[in-house]
This record gives sequence, structure tokens and C-alpha cells, in this order.
Amino acid sequence: MPEINAKIVICDIEGTTTSISFVKDVLFPYAKLHLKDFLQTHWNEDVTKQIVADLINLPEYKDFETKPLNQTKDGLSPESVAEFAEYLMEKDLKLGPLKTLQGLIWNRAYIDKTIKGHIYEDVPNAFERWTKDGIKICIYSSGSVMAQKMLFGYSDFGDLMPFLTDYFDTAIGNKRESKSYTKIVQQLGTQSDNILFLTDITAEGEAAAEAGLQVIILKRPGNAPLTAEELKKYVVVENFDEIKIKNTCKV
Repeated sequence: MPEINAKIVICDIEGTTTSISFVKDVLFPYAKLHLKDFLQTHWNEDVTKQIVADLINLPEYKDFETKPLNQTKDGLSPESVAEFAEYLMEKDLKLGPLKTLQGLIWNRAYIDKTIKGHIYEDVPNAFERWTKDGIKICIYSSGSVMAQKMLFGYSDFGDLMPFLTDYFDTAIGNKRESKSYTKIVQQLGTQSDNILFLTDITAEGEAAAEAGLQVIILKRPGNAPLTAEELKKYVVVENFDEIKIKNTCKV
């Protein structure tokens, strides 16, 4: 592939730096298993109260058929909120408070080394190479910023956070909407064509391209297959070793 001129690389996580199976077969089941215990243990803490309030009041619920959040005569309980959160996880909704709750549960698992963050082996070397070349590396994922930092901070390859400068989650916007990438460009303070976005999802790539970013699609094992049209439309690689970047951007 031709060498790309960029000063910033933004990486998706699932299917890009990290296997989809790790997220679906390790992280999500762990969060589901420990929802009730976490809520029971931390029920009276302010952060939990805020998460519960946000879960109840999110306007996104109006767009989905959701079962009601069960309440007793005494109000909500850790058990009912846990049941509701598990239901939302099964629907795979990208909701901020749900992601925050998951991140808090994973945080404990990373710290006590129950879980280590899976990172593809080509990623750390690429991070080091790009950083030496003066290229900033950022993360944009539907997972909370907290969960992102824990994944890279407690990875199979140790602490990779020194390579990362900025983190973005769905608080900035939906990953399949171009305006989200426009906001990121504004926050990073550069021109959109100075940024390379790496993802496994072509809908995200399309949104990023509409905002003026350069895009490469990752074709990792276990990722959704790409159509012939997608293979023709996008630059596609199988790992980060194939990505050659130089930084001669003037702005």
C-alpha cells in the first residue's frame, strides 16, 4: 500500500486493536456476571446513583422497545437495575451510562488481574514506531474512556497508555455519524485530512471519510466479511505492520 501522510492516527478498538472475541466472550460475560454484585456493593455511592438516574432518563429508550425497569413499593433495587442493565446489554445498545457501569466493573477485574486486555501483537510495535515518528495516537470507541484506559493500561503487553494522547467515546457522538468526527477534528486542532482513522466497520469509515479523514479498514480474523464493493472502495489491511505513515503535515 502507498505511504500515508498523517500527523494523527485514531484507532477503533474492537476488531482493530483488540479481537472481537475478547470483547464478546470475555468482557461482556464478565460484566453480566458481576452486575448484581457490583450494584449491591456500591448501591449508595454517588457514582452509582448517577448511573441509575441516567439509565432511567436516557432519551434513547424512546427509540427502542424496552421492558420496564421493575420497581418495588420501596423504589428501585440493585437487583432490578442489574436485570435491566443485562437486558440492555443483550440488545447491544451503545448507551453512555451502561458503558460507564461496565467500565467500573471491568476496572476492578483489571486491577486484581482477573482480566488482561487483549491487544494484537502488531499493535504495540506500530504504536512505538508511530510515536517515534512524531505521530499522535488516539482512541475512539463506543466503550467508555475509563474502559479504554483500563484495556490499554493493563494489556497483554503491559501499559500502552504512554503511547496514547487522547480518548473519545460516545459522549462525542455516534461512531456512524460524520458530525462526531468533525467534533474530534475540532478538539484535536488540526485539519481533517491530517488524520488517519483505523476501524473494522465500513459504516464508521464512511462517516469519518465524510468528515474528511483518511480511512483504512482492518480485516482481522473474526471480523465481519467485507463485500467486493467495500474491498474496492477502501484501503484494507490485515494488520498494523502493513500501514506505512510519514508525518510531513504542515498544519
